[in-house]
Parts: sequence; C-alpha cells; structure tokens
Amino acid sequence: MDRQINSVEMEQRKGRRLVLFPLPLQGHINPMFDLANILHSRGFSITIIQTTFNSPNPSNYPHFTFRIISEDLPENNRCTKDLIAFVSMLNAICGLPFRDCLADLLSDTSEEPIACLISDAILYFTQDVANELKVPRMVLRTGAASSFCVFSSFPLLREKGYLPIQDSQLEEQIVELPPLRVKDLPVIHTNDPEDLYNVVVGMVEQSKASNGMIWNTFEELEGTSLATLHQKLGVPFFPIGPFHKCFAVTSSTTSSSLLTHDQSCISWLDKQDPKSVIYVSFGSLASISETQFLEIAWGLANSNQPFLWVVRPGLVHGSNWVEPLPNGFLETLGGKGHIVKWAPQQQVLAHPSVGGFWTHNGWNSTLESICEGVPMVCMPCFTDQKVNARYVSEVWGIGLQLEKGLERGEIEKTVKRLMVDKDGENIRERMLNLKEKSNLCLSESGSSKQALDSLVYHILSLESLTFHTH
Repeated sequence: MDRQINSVEMEQRKGRRLVLFPLPLQGHINPMFDLANILHSRGFSITIIQTTFNSPNPSNYPHFTFRIISEDLPENNRCTKDLIAFVSMLNAICGLPFRDCLADLLSDTSEEPIACLISDAILYFTQDVANELKVPRMVLRTGAASSFCVFSSFPLLREKGYLPIQDSQLEEQIVELPPLRVKDLPVIHTNDPEDLYNVVVGMVEQSKASNGMIWNTFEELEGTSLATLHQKLGVPFFPIGPFHKCFAVTSSTTSSSLLTHDQSCISWLDKQDPKSVIYVSFGSLASISETQFLEIAWGLANSNQPFLWVVRPGLVHGSNWVEPLPNGFLETLGGKGHIVKWAPQQQVLAHPSVGGFWTHNGWNSTLESICEGVPMVCMPCFTDQKVNARYVSEVWGIGLQLEKGLERGEIEKTVKRLMVDKDGENIRERMLNLKEKSNLCLSESGSSKQALDSLVYHILSLESLTFHTH
C-alpha cells in the first residue's frame, strides 16, 4: 500500500520543476524570487538561472537550485550609464550561454523533468531558445499592466508622431491613452533611441509568442488594463499579485536585496508619532544632481515633518554619500531627520509611524505602498515609473505628483499637503480602500488566489509539451 502511494506521489510530482530566469536588476530580481517562493510553496521544484552580474547569494535560498551563466558584459556596459544599451546587450550576448545551460538542465535525468521556463519579459531572446529546445516559456512581467499597455502601443505612438518625444509636445494629451500626456510616456535617455524602441517591441512581441503571462498586480487595481492587454496579446493571463504579500518573509537572510538593510531606521521610527513620518526613497537605479539633493534636503527640513531618507551610495552625482549636506544639518533638526544607505522597505512602509512615501514610483515600491495604505508623493525618473506616477495621482487618486521640478518651496508645500492638509486626508481614505482590496484579492475566494490556482493548473497542462520531446 505504501509503495502504491509513493508511486502515485512520484507520478504527480513528475514534470514539476520550473526554471526561472530573472533580469539582473534589483527591481526585477525581487519579484522573480518572490514568484519562485510562491510556486515552491505550491509543490514545484525551482531552478534559477542567473548571470554573474548582480547575482543574489544562493546560500540564502537552500530550497532552490542555482545555475550561473557567464554573460561576459564589458565593464563599461553594466547598466550604470545607459540602461537600454545594457538590456540590448544582455539580449544579444546571453543567447548561447543560456541555451547551453537550459539544454544541460533538460538532459539531466537525475532531476524531475522541466515543466516550463519562466523568464523576465525583458529577456525576450529566451523565446527563441525555448522554441528551439521545445520548452514551454511563460513570461513574468514585473511592472504594471497599465505601463505594458503603453509599451504595446509604441508602434501606434510612433505612427501618430508622439515618438520620438519632442520638447514642444511634452504637455500634449495622448488622446489614444488617457490620462497620459507626452511627458508621461515610458522613455529613458539612451545613446540610441532606436534601441529603446527595439527592446520594447521585442518584449511585447515575444510575450505574445509565449505560453502565458504572470503579473505582479491584481484585478481590482488594474482590471481595465489587463482586459485591454489580454484582448491585444491573446495569451493566458495570471494576475496573482501582490507577490510580496503571498508569503511571510521570516528572516533577513531570505531577502533578495543586493544592498544591506540598515535596521537602525526601525528603532528610530519606533520613537515617532503615528502617521507622522514621510519616508523618502528613490530606488536602486535613480541618480540626482548635488543641487537637486540639497533642494530635497531643505524641502524636507522646512516641511517640519519627521523624515526617514534613503540616500543610496551613488545616488548623488559626484558624491559617495551625503557629503554635500551642510555640516550639522541633521543635528539642527533636533532628531526629526534620519538618513540611511538602504532600508528594509516593506518593514518601513508597514510601520505605524509612516504616513507618506516620497517615491520614484518603481512598480515594486508603488505596490508595496498600496498594500500598506501609505499615500505617495510621486517623483518618477524614467520608463514605466512615469506611467505609474500618473496612474497613482490621476487614476487611483492615491498620491500627489511633483510636477514643477525639485525646488525646496514646492517640496515643502507638497509634503505638507500630503501629510497634514485636507487633500491628504482624502487621498489617505482612497488609499485605505485600495489596501483593503489588496488584502481581499489574496483571500481564499479572492481574484489573485484564484488566478494562482489557475496558473498551477496551466503549468501542469504544459508538461505534455515537454514530455513528447525530452
């Protein structure tokens, strides 16, 4: 009897290994590892292929198997100066080492057969490799559905004359994509604008060729954008977010952060009044000038609100850290300001002292803020952050966008408006409503829980596509 049960269990587990391949940037690594944990909790074995560049420590994930591919990126093209050139190069040079690695995994008879590959949407070269090796490929889109709607419209935007962007058009409404203006389009400075267009088109077209898309979002937040995209792309969709709320992170060693968290900020927050602190962080890639840095510092100081400010080393052009600040700047504030190099953001946003989040509006940060009911001051820097900020301020009404540049008076006014004025109260009310929806979607009958059940069933149905060939 025992032997029969074991045999059945083995049959059920057959083909339940998944291969995941994240884009090696912090904002993409985090959701891919969250997804890996979610799928592992549903019984799948996980193998992660990662590049030598920006690779998280495998010893933090003893429950996963890791394979490293050597992508041989030139030192001068490691995403520090031109993000799009970096992404283009990854798609150009990773094909062969990735193919060899995946072929090796497929031929390894000591492990369960591979049910499918899940790769970041931006690593679109993986579709051709999957086709060649006859492995089903699913796509993880780490950003919002609303921004992907805009990316999928790039050919139309070019045809209508919105792209490439002209300075004279910045305030113009895009009638085809309300409520966006030209300046909200998800572009970034790059040495060759054609590179951006090609990356976006490659990402969209190869997502359309995949066996389905997994989204770190939820129906109640982005139902309209998801429906529009589903009709346009015609592949199965699985909005199962917010990922980071699907399981409990119980130890700092399970973090996929490439930077070390400074836990001192939590003890500082413990001493602040409820909902009094504005948390300021611009993510892992953005950079600002020394002048902008000082305007932010004085704007925060003059707002008279307690602030926790993440100043990542390298954030300020030409400075290692906070050297441009006047001597004794923090001391003159009487304990109202605290600066760290990196913070445990989910823990910070969940802290009862935090009442606002000044953010670059990367999708992870935006979603984390929504989940904790923390209203936002929006300062997008590039690409999808611009779309996210417009949706936060104009569609969902859960934040204020800094529209007039980084000037201390404008900063002071906006922070006060969010933290103490009537406007802020209305925004907070809408945000708490969305927070409740983000919790409900993960309940047993919630939309994301049902989408996850469907995803598991879909992956298992893909097994037949690999069994006939391997």
